[in-house]
Amino acid sequence: MNFDHTASRRSFLKASAATGGGLLLSFKLAPLGSADATTGEAALSAFIRVSPDGIVTIAAKNPEIGQGIKTSLPMIIAEELDVDWKDVRVETADVDAEKFGVQSAGGSTSIPRNWDNMRRVGAAGRQMLVATAAKALRVPESELTTASGKVIHAASGRSLTYGALADRAAKEKAPDLAKVTLKDPKTFKIVGVATKDVDGPSIVHGKPLYGIDVSVPGMLYATYEKCPVFGGTVKSCNLDDVKNVPGVKHAFVVQGTIPPGEVGLNVGLSGGVAIVADTWWQASVARRTLRIEWNLPDSATQSSQGFAARAAQLAKQTPEVSIRKDGDVDAAFKGAAKIIEASYSYPFLSHATMEPQNSTAHFKDGKLEIWTPTQNPANGSAIITRTLGLAAKDVTIHMVRAGGGFGRRSSPDAMLEASWIAKEVGVPVKLVWTREDDMRHDCYRPGGFHNFKAGLDAQGKLIALSDHFVSYGKNGQFASMAMMGSSTFPAEFVPNLSLGTSLMPLGTPTGPLRAPGSNALAFVFQSFLDEVAHASGRDPLDFHLDLLAERRIATAAPAAGGAPVFKPERMSAALKLVAEKAGWGKRSLPKGTALGLAYYFSHQGYVAHVAEVTVAANAPVAINKIWVVADVGGHIVNPSGAVNQVQGAVLDGVGQILGQEITIAKGGVVEGNFDTFPLLRMRQAPPVEVHFLKSEANPTGLGEPALPPTLPAIANAVFAASGQRIRDVPLNKVFRSGAAA
Repeated sequence: MNFDHTASRRSFLKASAATGGGLLLSFKLAPLGSADATTGEAALSAFIRVSPDGIVTIAAKNPEIGQGIKTSLPMIIAEELDVDWKDVRVETADVDAEKFGVQSAGGSTSIPRNWDNMRRVGAAGRQMLVATAAKALRVPESELTTASGKVIHAASGRSLTYGALADRAAKEKAPDLAKVTLKDPKTFKIVGVATKDVDGPSIVHGKPLYGIDVSVPGMLYATYEKCPVFGGTVKSCNLDDVKNVPGVKHAFVVQGTIPPGEVGLNVGLSGGVAIVADTWWQASVARRTLRIEWNLPDSATQSSQGFAARAAQLAKQTPEVSIRKDGDVDAAFKGAAKIIEASYSYPFLSHATMEPQNSTAHFKDGKLEIWTPTQNPANGSAIITRTLGLAAKDVTIHMVRAGGGFGRRSSPDAMLEASWIAKEVGVPVKLVWTREDDMRHDCYRPGGFHNFKAGLDAQGKLIALSDHFVSYGKNGQFASMAMMGSSTFPAEFVPNLSLGTSLMPLGTPTGPLRAPGSNALAFVFQSFLDEVAHASGRDPLDFHLDLLAERRIATAAPAAGGAPVFKPERMSAALKLVAEKAGWGKRSLPKGTALGLAYYFSHQGYVAHVAEVTVAANAPVAINKIWVVADVGGHIVNPSGAVNQVQGAVLDGVGQILGQEITIAKGGVVEGNFDTFPLLRMRQAPPVEVHFLKSEANPTGLGEPALPPTLPAIANAVFAASGQRIRDVPLNKVFRSGAAA
């Protein structure tokens, strides 16, 4: 099973009659050796309802954050069940670890975790319906086929609809999921067909779908003022003035539960002041009257300027921690025909979701009910139960469609704040952050500083590379998502390699942002390798294909949990195809216009980009077009959603490189809205041409892999067009300051 590569699994299926008639199938995969389906860790559970009229309702178990999984996972089940998509209805499942196992969105894991399991869910349902039809028609199961929600006996010309079989099928013995027969992929009629998002019509018509739309009877509205420096607490405030504002029902100080010195949105409740009113506007007006004196933590002295200065000092020293060493780097540098050195950096980034953080909560009779747009409800439930002193069974979470996530909604801070306030006031409370709250209290993509050195031999081959990475953390441990791993490319493809790091303490929370780790590392490594390629005197495409052609160091064994091993032949194929599609080396381009390429292996996806840019005097960099080739396995479940995800990831990257940067001053975030943290405008968005290169591997996710190559492909194209090397982003800062090399 794809979900857990380290353990074989036993399958469980329960059939019962659905309310109102029909068949209800409940599926579960549990670890081999557990006493029954209710003990041990549940890896998967899904529900299929077949009504007498033949309509099939499929529960979508994972959070929908715009990645299309509410459509894709039911498509896989429907394919194997052998029903027409027009006869399928999709419902969002509530959070229930016992029924559904892991319910999360992040890391582009939903498809690889569930591909095989969802197929078996559908196949098991089909098998039960066939077994029921065989008894009704008094023929062997082997003589029956299925199509379009019917079981067919071709020899006699008879058939029975799934709806007609549903009640009897509910009494059929459940099959072993591990032994069900899957369809030949050549016969797929749903998987691989462009399918509209099941929520599309509701989105277009503005129907309430999102967390910010939730409304429950008797609900009040809340705002929450927190210290601009993470970890700060309230010393004093003017609560009496706030309580006198019309519409305000409650106003109180929350001391918070974050242990001193701890950093992160998963460590507890931030201290602050809660205001609860009849309307959100009234709560917001009252919030403006707040006058708070804060107890500030030591990190109130930190700043982006201070980090840059300290990073420059550390870069001159020996790395504090060695990440990887292959061969003899020092000796290789001494014998190299050419040495290339460069320092790169990148900033903190905010997730900047369109829908600010929000949650609605109701605490009554010792039980808590939450409606929330979350990527990781289990994480939120665990922190809420621990912080509020509740039992897990007393917390119910309803997943609501999210207006963007990108990793931000993996953190439970808004859920925790709403729950705490609701418990305090005893009525349903809807907490909605402002845009400024959202941007200044994020868990940011961490910045970083890389100091590279490379050595080429007389033939222009890369024989040595070192990187002193100055990042954030303490006691030898990286801050969340501020890491660089030992397998970071080009590890294993350079005979002499040294990767090391030095860490700076950080009081600002960091966390996963779309393609965490990869989104930053791809920019610096792929840009520096482009420098090396040009220094070698070779075409960058030829240089990279040559680099990928020979693995110099033996591949390490897969990590625990079945971490994938990078396969260079798949990346080379993607590079060749994207170069062909973009006309690399075959098109005559006007002066100031050029192509740049980059590639990256991220979240099991092999993705290569070519960007075409124009650099003209006294004008912003124009990104004319980006070509993308992605190898994410042998099946694209929903081509419509897949193209959408690739294009969205690329345009995210375009926005990042053009103008996005979070800066720290006096321990807090300076930027507070889209005027200072600009999102990509439509006029800036280039066409993105997407091609999928199918391989023999099972399908993997697409929410993230297409972002990492975007920034270096653009930066490399800028160099090819202008001779200016981009070693710091965003571009508006580089070109304005004249800092490009």
